[in-house]
Order: sequence, then structure tokens, then C-alpha cells
Amino acid sequence: MALTSPPPVSSSPKTTGLFSAIVVVAALGYFVDIYDLILFSIVRVKSLNDLGITAKEAVTNEGLFLINMQMAGMLLGGILWGILGDKRGRLSVLFGSILLYSVANIANGFVQTIDQYAWLRLIAGIGLAGELGAGITLVSETLPKEKRGYGTMIVATVGVSGAMLAYWIGEKFGWRNAYFIGGGLGLALLALRVGVYESGMFEQAKQAEVERGNFFRLFSGPRLLRYLKCLLIGVPLWFVVGILITLAPEFGEALNVGGPVSAGLAVFWCYFGLVFGDFASGALSQLLKSRKIALQLFLLMCGALIAAYLFALRGASPTAFYRICFVLGFTVGFWALFVTVAAEQFGTNLRATVATTAPNFARGSVVLLVPMFKGLSALQVSGRPLGIIGAGAVLGLGSLLVAFWAVSTMPETHGKDLDYVEPL
Repeated sequence: MALTSPPPVSSSPKTTGLFSAIVVVAALGYFVDIYDLILFSIVRVKSLNDLGITAKEAVTNEGLFLINMQMAGMLLGGILWGILGDKRGRLSVLFGSILLYSVANIANGFVQTIDQYAWLRLIAGIGLAGELGAGITLVSETLPKEKRGYGTMIVATVGVSGAMLAYWIGEKFGWRNAYFIGGGLGLALLALRVGVYESGMFEQAKQAEVERGNFFRLFSGPRLLRYLKCLLIGVPLWFVVGILITLAPEFGEALNVGGPVSAGLAVFWCYFGLVFGDFASGALSQLLKSRKIALQLFLLMCGALIAAYLFALRGASPTAFYRICFVLGFTVGFWALFVTVAAEQFGTNLRATVATTAPNFARGSVVLLVPMFKGLSALQVSGRPLGIIGAGAVLGLGSLLVAFWAVSTMPETHGKDLDYVEPL
């Protein structure tokens, strides 16, 4: 658990401005990342229908299978890109991941079978795993520590708005063209490499020949507990997005909402709320000078809105349902703050590994949440199945409790100097 200072170097790492090329590229990269990441949830029903899957149960089951493939790719990619980020540099991961998910999404527009769809979602997931962690690490290491929270706030606020563009493109141009456009946006980003430089902290660690990017070093003693806490903070967000919002039509039916509920609109309103939530959580952590208090407040709000989603919407109108989706999205708008905290917990030689694996393992928790959700839904209680409402309540409460514990027992990192390495 003890930390050590980096070996002596000739100069301090270079810092940059709040609206530098580094922040702009990281923000736009995350914008395209979110567009591609959330696009499947928006076009799930239409794309599966076009591929011949029309039965309601089959659409749900195949949709969950494809989500699991994408998330499994993100688990693999999180480890791959995280290690590369600490061994080869933040920039190589930032642009390498953009290239991979862009090509995969263009190919996704040509699929004709479920198997093709599944393998391309896996490959796209691997690519999507790298951008956020590399971007947040690069921004955190190049901005002055007093402005670090504002920088990651900008990255998140711009980034999550990519989901709204995904909804509009998916509705206006069809699901195949939506994949083509997403891939094209990613490839266009590669032209912005000019003006983006590598992290000075990484260059110092590289010159000092410190061991970097050893993923297995995270599994030793107190460091493992610190790492697990980082992972657990992000689980409630992906419970909300991966279960409650992705399956909004099914929840709408179970709640007898007075009209059909569109998964695309639910995603749109949730991510619209996320835009404001990411801005608010980042700004709040700076104003309060505390990452922990900001995260705790947002987790408490999230619990209240999950309860409202599951128990206060019975017989409501679709409009009321979407309003709850918007506010629920706001309450889980601590995503970039969560990644920032993960990056701030570890030294330069493991920072990219943690900042890249943590959000992807949190996203990948959907792989575990989905079977748990299905199992709980079928669980017999007093001779009746718990159903999706009861399963959502149990799973939501559990994810929030472990996340709140993780935040409450972590050290505060606001204003922390990141120019150090982990003793290995």
C-alpha cells in the first residue's frame, strides 16, 4: 500500500490548458466511443427483426446474448489496452482503440447472421474498451491537479452526448447506416493526432525503466482491495444502463405503462440526463474538494430513482416513463468521476492499466448481472416468480450497497499529486 516517489528526473512533467488538443481529442474520442457503445441498445429490436428474429422472447434473449458478447469483448480489451497503455504509452492506446472499433462497426453494417453480429460486437467491444481509460489517464496526467476534475468533466459531458446522436442517426438513417456513420466518425478522429503529445509522467517512468503495466501486480495484498473498490463503484451505472434502460420495453410492459415504450427513446433520455449528471458530479467534486462526497450523494440519488422507476410508474404514461429515465440518467452521471478516482488511486506505472480495466470491468459486470437478473426473475417467492420488477429491486439494491461501501472506505484523491510510481 505504501507509495514511493519516482526516480529523480531532470524536469517536471509538462502540463497543458483546460481546452487543449489533448482534452478536445479525448472528449471527441469518448463521444464516438459512446455513440458506438450504446448504438446496439438503440437498434437492437430493428436490427434483429431485419435478421429474421421477430418473436418477442427471441428478441430479448438474442439481444442479451449480443450485449454479453460486446461486454465480454470489453473485458478482454480492458486488460489488453490497459497493459499497452502503461507499456507503450497513452497515445498508442487512444488511437489504436479508435481504429479497431471504427473498422468493426463499419463491418457491422454488413452482417447477415446472428453469428456474424455476435463476433463483430465482440471485436468492437475490444476496441471500445481502450478509449476512455487512455483519454482520462492522459488528461489527468497533463492538466494541473487543481483543474484535473474539470478536464475529466469536459471529456465526460461531451462524450456521453454521443448517445443522443446515435439515437437520432439510428432513427433517421436505419441501423446499418448508423453503424457505417459511427465507424466513419471514428476514422475521421484519427486525423486529429496532430497537436496531441504523450504524457510527461509516462515518459519519466519510461526513462527511469520502472516496471510498467504488469496487470498481475494489482492482485497483491492491499493493492487488490483498492482495485476492487474502484471496480465496484461503477457497477450501479451499468445495472441501470444494461438492465433497466436496455430492457425498457419489457419493464414498460410489466408496469402496464399506458402505451409502447421505445428502447431507443429510453436510451436517449437516460444519456441526455447523463450529460448533465457528468457535468454536475465533476463540478461538485471540485467545489466540495471531495471526490468521495460527490460520489456518495450521486449514489443516494441513484437509489431513490431506481425505486421510482420500479415502483412509481405503474399505469403511468410513456412520457412519465421517459422523464424518470432522464432523471435516472442524471443520477448515474458519475461515470467520468468514477474513472478519474480510479486513475488517481494508482501510480504512473499502473495508472493506465487501472483506468482502462476499471470502467470496462464495470461495463462487463453486465455479463454477470444479466444471468443474475434472469435467475432472480424466475425465482419462486410464495409460489410466484419474483418477476423483472422484483429482480430489478434486489439487484439494484445490492449493486448500490457495495458501491457505497467502496466509496466510503477509499482514500480521498482530490488535489492529489499523481507524479509517483507504485512500488512493485
